[in-house]
Amino acid sequence: MTETLANRRVFRSKVDAIRPTYGFEDVSLAPGTDTVDPADVVLAQDFCGIRLELPVVAAAMDAVADVRLSAELARLGGLSFLNLEGVQFRYADPSEVLDRIIAAPDDRIQDVLAEAYTAPIREELIAARIEELHAAGAKVAVSATPGIARTYGPLCAEQGADLFLVQSQVSSARHLASGYEPLALSEFTRFMPIPVAVGNTTNAEAAFLLMEQGAAAIFVGVGPGAACTTREVLGIGIPQVTAIADVSAARDAYLAETGRHVPVVADGGMKRGGDIAKAIAAGADVVMLGSPLARASEAPGRGTNWGMAAPSPVLPRGTRIKVGTVGSLDQILNGPSHVTDGTQNLMGALRQSMAALGARTIADMHDVEIVYAPSVVTEGKSWQLRGR
Repeated sequence: MTETLANRRVFRSKVDAIRPTYGFEDVSLAPGTDTVDPADVVLAQDFCGIRLELPVVAAAMDAVADVRLSAELARLGGLSFLNLEGVQFRYADPSEVLDRIIAAPDDRIQDVLAEAYTAPIREELIAARIEELHAAGAKVAVSATPGIARTYGPLCAEQGADLFLVQSQVSSARHLASGYEPLALSEFTRFMPIPVAVGNTTNAEAAFLLMEQGAAAIFVGVGPGAACTTREVLGIGIPQVTAIADVSAARDAYLAETGRHVPVVADGGMKRGGDIAKAIAAGADVVMLGSPLARASEAPGRGTNWGMAAPSPVLPRGTRIKVGTVGSLDQILNGPSHVTDGTQNLMGALRQSMAALGARTIADMHDVEIVYAPSVVTEGKSWQLRGR
């Protein structure tokens, strides 16, 4: 585009309109006038009809969530999502295929992953896993991509699932396709007898439209996960603090218009208690954790994790990473912490942060001031950073 101004041609570049966006390491939380006792901080809330004592859901990743970890997380007050397109619903005993993925050499891992996910989804395993989760005392949340949600969503509900998540790399209110009939989200949410959450997005307008179409919760994050390659392979993504804040603004506007509160879930990019505190201050109601929980002794990946969000036959699903096993799920979430980097006792850190900021509830935390602070992770830390 050009404009003529006083006989001088002015060129308008797209780069001129680039807006600044912020990730967790770009910002800090500013104390205000009040503090509260950590014992008075309330983390509990209702999430899509499910009572959560902790604002934590486990990512729908095969290395993170199976029946065992889901049961333990439920006991601690959180919720797990099982991936309908994962190994739990393709193999009666997934241990052998998990062993192959974990042991595969780096130069073979993509081939091994591709082979592992060619086995068909088995309807009898959907019923079996849901029964096992309920028997273990856990609520059942199942995740699937839009392409198979129409086929298996009603079956999951029929078998007793409590929540269904339609999850893709980028979720939009309008999906165009010439080769097949896209999932009509408004119809799907209407005929599903259980709540339907939707993700992932980073866009406020898209989030608002998804809420209008009946989404019970909105998941936020495109490419921030430790095992995700979306940003590198596709060049797509928005840093999480900005993405969460944008979508949370849509939630607040939708609440003001309709009176219905749609929870915002920050999905990915958090590895420390401080990251979780910043995500909630940016507007998240709940955080979805992958790699931090893959480090638990109960996790099926046994110290590894791999991406699963993009089941493309010609592009990598994600990358396998080695995160190590550092302790039980209870220790990772509730401590005691034996490290100083903020990766253990995540909920204890969140409580302390909220208390110091005067936030007694998750809703109070949404009102905390966020400041641009790129030096916050290095200021005065020369002794800690020496030798790194």
